[in-house]
Amino acid sequence: MNTDPQTLDPTALRQVVQEKYGEAARTAQKGAASSCGCGCSSAKDPITSNLYDAKETAGLPAEAVLASLGCGNPTALAQLAEGEVVLDLGSGGGIDVLLSARRVGPTGKAYGLDMTDDMLALARENQRKAGVENVEFLKGEIEAIPLPGDAVDVIISNCVINLSADKRKVLSEAFRVLKPGGRFAVSDVVFRGEVPEAVKRSVELWIGCVAGALQETEYRGLLAEVGFEEIEVEPTRIYRAEDARAFLQDAGIDLTGVEEVDSKVMSAFVRARKPRAFP
Repeated sequence: MNTDPQTLDPTALRQVVQEKYGEAARTAQKGAASSCGCGCSSAKDPITSNLYDAKETAGLPAEAVLASLGCGNPTALAQLAEGEVVLDLGSGGGIDVLLSARRVGPTGKAYGLDMTDDMLALARENQRKAGVENVEFLKGEIEAIPLPGDAVDVIISNCVINLSADKRKVLSEAFRVLKPGGRFAVSDVVFRGEVPEAVKRSVELWIGCVAGALQETEYRGLLAEVGFEEIEVEPTRIYRAEDARAFLQDAGIDLTGVEEVDSKVMSAFVRARKPRAFP
């Protein structure tokens, strides 16, 4: 099977992503942390570790925490307010949806969108265990959000947009479903500067949120093209060459030249706003 993300058609890439994240959901249901996602989900992994503090995860099902495969904590950074409607793109086991539901309160609502049946089943079970009512998990693709236009106040996402083969479509759909003045507030992996082509051409790293990452200038440009304003890219973690060694090695990539990625890969909080309606 062709596994080059540069030549994989979107349907084939989507299948690879579904298989990996379905496996992650089944692993979490067994009470174990998954090894896929943004890096290796372990205490020493520089991408996934220590994203949520104990106060945030208190009261959440263990499976929701184990299935967390992100690279940031968008719920903490998005400054959610009581009564807002939030949509999480690629909601996985539901941790960010459940945290968002707490922040927006009973007068608000949190949607989670995911295309993987096993993740949706896990997320709905986590919702049941947590006893949270102002949550709804939807099945669908982030390139075709199953909500009407002007439906949500805030869009969050945690290291998922760079798994898409059509990021412009994702951002266009995000713009469509946001209300005028609505906020785009996602965590993602972003490149700053050129990186070795071998990194970009590994599906294992694509699934790990690295090879699918955009250059910061590309991200800003796409957001502006689809209509967003007030665009900001704020680094939250900058990865050094030694951080890259483990996942390059796991992907079977020669470590020669690993120093070339030093400080060029970062987790970032990407903000933008849909313009307010004209009076």
